Amino acid sequence: MAKKSTGMGIDPWPLGQRPGFLIRRLHQIHVALFQENCAKFEITPLQYSLLSALAVRKTADQTTLAVDVSLDRTTTTGALKRLQSRGFIERAVRRDDRRARACRLTKAGGALLARMETAARAAHRDTLACLSKTEQKHFVVLMQQIVAAHVFKA
Repeated sequence: MAKKSTGMGIDPWPLGQRPGFLIRRLHQIHVALFQENCAKFEITPLQYSLLSALAVRKTADQTTLAVDVSLDRTTTTGALKRLQSRGFIERAVRRDDRRARACRLTKAGGALLARMETAARAAHRDTLACLSKTEQKHFVVLMQQIVAAHVFKA
């Protein structure tokens, strides 16, 4: 059977074979599973990541948090403002740099993170549920390898 041609001198490349397309679909699938598992908390995956980063760091400026979650400062700052408006974090002007804000979890933010941890972990498990435990570990290692190879220089 002959290959189909686009008439432009190149062979067609099915979407289901393109890494970028598959990564985007996998992200969509995970976000849907996260929303399904965590809807009652009214927290986005990005906000969950920021709360998690603050739980580890205790206090961090917005730029550091943006690097932690691999997003631009503007998007990160918007998410932090929404978390602050709900009382989950505090953002205070730093004494040593009046342009920077130091962020930390409030008691309410820590309690929310603790309450939603089981549901959030379930979303991650559900994302990879079709793989064996060995495949899941290998897949995570492969993703880490790809991410590490493409670390952006700030």
